[in-house]
Amino acid sequence: MQKIRPSYLRGFATFARNCWVRDMTFRVNFLINVATAVAWSGVIITFFNVIFLHTQTIGKGWGRYEYFVFLATGMIVNGLIDTFFFTNCTEFSEHIRKGTLDFVLLKPIDPQFLVSLEKINWSSLSSVLLGTGLLTYGLVHMAEPPGLVPVLLYLLFLGVGVAIYYSLLIMLASLSVWMGRNQGIQDYWFYITVFARYPRNIYEGGWGDALRTFFTFLVPVLVVVNVPAETMVGMFHPFLAIFALAAAVVSLVISRQFLLFALRHYRSASS
Repeated sequence: MQKIRPSYLRGFATFARNCWVRDMTFRVNFLINVATAVAWSGVIITFFNVIFLHTQTIGKGWGRYEYFVFLATGMIVNGLIDTFFFTNCTEFSEHIRKGTLDFVLLKPIDPQFLVSLEKINWSSLSSVLLGTGLLTYGLVHMAEPPGLVPVLLYLLFLGVGVAIYYSLLIMLASLSVWMGRNQGIQDYWFYITVFARYPRNIYEGGWGDALRTFFTFLVPVLVVVNVPAETMVGMFHPFLAIFALAAAVVSLVISRQFLLFALRHYRSASS
């Protein structure tokens, strides 16, 4: 009997289509989510515009338009995470609580694929589009716009940042196997990633140095936004870039193994 091999691309396309139909069925909710994202982005941009009325730079080398590139990068990375992964990871505990994880594990497809991409939050893609617009605005107004190589490296390190964030999410979600209804995952996620919202070089002196070291080399969230943004504005650090690539690969491997370890300890709803 020939073994049936699942098509992951076809499966992802099906998920995407079904989620789009669902969002269009509840269009008011979809539009409210988009409007909320637009409003929140507007508040953040206004806030930093006010700050730049009183100072020329934030940290070292982050002028108004360079910082807009940094903000835009954070919006794009977080928007991609929210669109494709965050909802799925936060609902992983519901699969365990309701026993539906049994059906996931019985399907002839990799369980990590299913628990990562089953639901796509299309409204969060608005953050990616807003971030792209802000990125373009910042680059156009910079004194020295980047060339082709920095742009290509930027795209590469955007993917690196998404991979690191995704790995952290999967590991937090995997804890649900032991914690049951892991409702605190959103809080844990905020506590870990809040440090990535600001340039790495503002963490200096005393606790600042300790925080920069910890959240760069041990829990590498500070490379998620900083490395691509620094690459785009002419502050490329080869060592940090190589480390970010290595951190993404290691994070993906560790998160994969941790998820499989958690699933081996999962007690079926029928057991």
